[in-house]
Amino acid sequence: MPETDWSRLKAHELRALAAQDAVVILPIASIEQHGPHLPTMTDTRLGYEIAMRAARKAWDTRPVVVTPVVWSGLSEHHMPYGGTLTLSQSTFRAVIRDLVEAITRHGFRHILISNSHGGNQIAMQQICDELAPTSPATLVATTYVTEAGDDLARHCQDQPGVMHAGEAETSMMMVCEPDLVDTSDLGNLTQAMDGARFLKAGKASYRWRPFQHITANGIVGNPTRASAAKGEAMLEAGAEAVAALIRDPETWAPVRDVRGEGTQGVPFR
Repeated sequence: MPETDWSRLKAHELRALAAQDAVVILPIASIEQHGPHLPTMTDTRLGYEIAMRAARKAWDTRPVVVTPVVWSGLSEHHMPYGGTLTLSQSTFRAVIRDLVEAITRHGFRHILISNSHGGNQIAMQQICDELAPTSPATLVATTYVTEAGDDLARHCQDQPGVMHAGEAETSMMMVCEPDLVDTSDLGNLTQAMDGARFLKAGKASYRWRPFQHITANGIVGNPTRASAAKGEAMLEAGAEAVAALIRDPETWAPVRDVRGEGTQGVPFR
């Protein structure tokens, strides 16, 4: 299997990948509290794992390379617990914008921003909206949890899907970093199951609140249900969903004008 990690490749090898019309995965994540049992690197580690597995799976269609994870995300809502590093909205957007520009200056024309932290989603989409009209590359933004959807969630027993430091993330970290998962007191850690409730108001309105609005210990979900076997299945489901997105010709289809002709981007081939 060819090397897919940007940081392990040499400059001339990356030039060659650009000439081969490779897809670049730019993972974005966070360093933030994940309860008493998981390390602050959880989103970053899982984002890297998903991206690397997806790159290997999609290589049969076209070359894929994965940049280092942008570990500095938008995590203000986790600050009250300690252990969290966060950026301002403007800094985060500037970092992603500059990295996308650097990647395109090397000749890459297909960039997948692959997110593994819920707090980054809105800004990630806005960044694509801002850059896509003038970028020489096709920019696609995804969050593996939502892209995999039911294919990932079906492996959870109690939770409706991936939550914060609950069954799913604990299971996946048991695969990726088992020595960093503290299983000594999981039975006393279970918290509320509605992970999005703290941001809701009315029937369909948004209201910012810190994460402590719904959980005292920084967890949403039930980590007692976690297992390495579930974690492996979830990682595979997430990676396969991202790989399928890369393989799909429509993902990289050029923009069409009113006459139905391509006006931007390089067709997937």
